[in-house]
Amino acid sequence: MKSLSKTITLKNKKPQSLIRTAMILAAGFGKRMRPLTATRPKPLVEVGGKPLIDHALDHLKESGITRVVVNTHYMSEPLEAHLRHTAKDFDLQISREEDTLLETGGGIKKALPLIQDDLFLVISSDNFWLDGTANSIELLTRHWDDEKMDALLLLVPLSHADCYNGQGDFHMNGMGQIQPKIPGKVAPFVFSGIQIMSKRFLENTPDGAFRSQYIRDQAMNKGRLYGLVHDGIWFDVSTPKAVKVTDTILRRG
Repeated sequence: MKSLSKTITLKNKKPQSLIRTAMILAAGFGKRMRPLTATRPKPLVEVGGKPLIDHALDHLKESGITRVVVNTHYMSEPLEAHLRHTAKDFDLQISREEDTLLETGGGIKKALPLIQDDLFLVISSDNFWLDGTANSIELLTRHWDDEKMDALLLLVPLSHADCYNGQGDFHMNGMGQIQPKIPGKVAPFVFSGIQIMSKRFLENTPDGAFRSQYIRDQAMNKGRLYGLVHDGIWFDVSTPKAVKVTDTILRRG
């Protein structure tokens, strides 16, 4: 990633002044997390002694982000009640998907009127991460290049993706451009669920429900989807087994 650092670094802009808004994706049913999600929404499942969504809020607060948009659908009332208590330090906005779940792409698009800035952070609520040598959100911000990018994804090396059982999501060239997975091949990077995107990332998208993969594919085809490698610890916390494994690793330090 040294070549990426040399070529796409913002100058004279602090991370806090560039990214002021984050969206947390929290509307899903959490089917893979059952039976834990039979009585609570997935973002309220506890890991390391606190709900997953609270860990995300801690990262946002540390990074100086002041406005948080959360989309809700499944068990929206207890989740929103929790957020009103734990997100008091933020300008909290709720994008409730009343009638139907809009998937990740459709959920972000519906929330756009609540997002005041062109550039914003998006976090999936079913992952847990610890930063390495640098704050991951600030690192993404420093490497944003508005002329080249529509989205910048935080990627995890497949060999360091804890509790992840897939075969990777993406390839990446030496300039940091993300390239699609080759069918039948293992890809070296996993998408962490953490990304910076511009509102133009969602231009020419359908109304209603659609997955984020739809817009990522469009950006990849244009050469405008980039990645940055996470140098800390990341867990795919999407099953009860993953919750236990993550808690065990955290207890061991």
